[in-house]
Amino acid sequence: MQHAIFEVLNVSKRFAHVDALIDVNFDVLPGEIHAICGDNGAGKSTLTKICAGVYQADSGEVRVEGKPVHFHSPHDARDHGIAVVYQDLALANDRDVASNLFLGREPLRWGMVDKRRMNREAREVIARLRSNIPSVETPVALLSGGQRQAVAIGRAISQGGKVFFMDEPTAALGVRESAKVLQLIVNLKEEGSAVVVISHNLRHVFSIADRITVLRRGRKVDTVSKADSTPDDVVRMITGADMLLAEEEVAAG
Repeated sequence: MQHAIFEVLNVSKRFAHVDALIDVNFDVLPGEIHAICGDNGAGKSTLTKICAGVYQADSGEVRVEGKPVHFHSPHDARDHGIAVVYQDLALANDRDVASNLFLGREPLRWGMVDKRRMNREAREVIARLRSNIPSVETPVALLSGGQRQAVAIGRAISQGGKVFFMDEPTAALGVRESAKVLQLIVNLKEEGSAVVVISHNLRHVFSIADRITVLRRGRKVDTVSKADSTPDDVVRMITGADMLLAEEEVAAG
């Protein structure tokens, strides 16, 4: 039996009078793509930020490779191999690809940025992703949406990420660019990385995910295998139609 590389156990989070998460359990297996789905306000962002060390849970536990961990900051999460690529990507448009990959962590030589080494290591990262970025010296402002997403993923790889959380990675991208980003995610899986995709796009989810976890109103509805479910099943869980159907069946006797 395969053991989880990352786990969230009975995690709850409350903001003022709002329960954002209530006893949520969630795990990620090595080398899998695990999608998190849910409507607005379902708790997806809160769960992601707890996994990333931005928020701290009020109760419950987070484990990495079976060991309990306490993330007091995003830096703590990164030290444990948890990388997050947010929807806004947070790239510096006026800098080139290599500079973005190593932003704030530039290799130094004689007290100065070792540009040659940085470019070499950047090329190695981009090659791992099998991305079509023309040169690591290209300014990010000149890249397409899919290429920019590749740079953001590459930065997470260069930081030592083992579990990648990707927040709406295909949002605002066209069909061709979305396909390239989805392939980047599959490439990460093929390298043995675990990827968590937070997405509203069920077509994209069903094209790449191995398992799907649905949240609704701060609670986990279920985790299902893609092979054993359909997009309609997931929509029913997201909207609560599964509960209505069950109540109708009970009422009908």
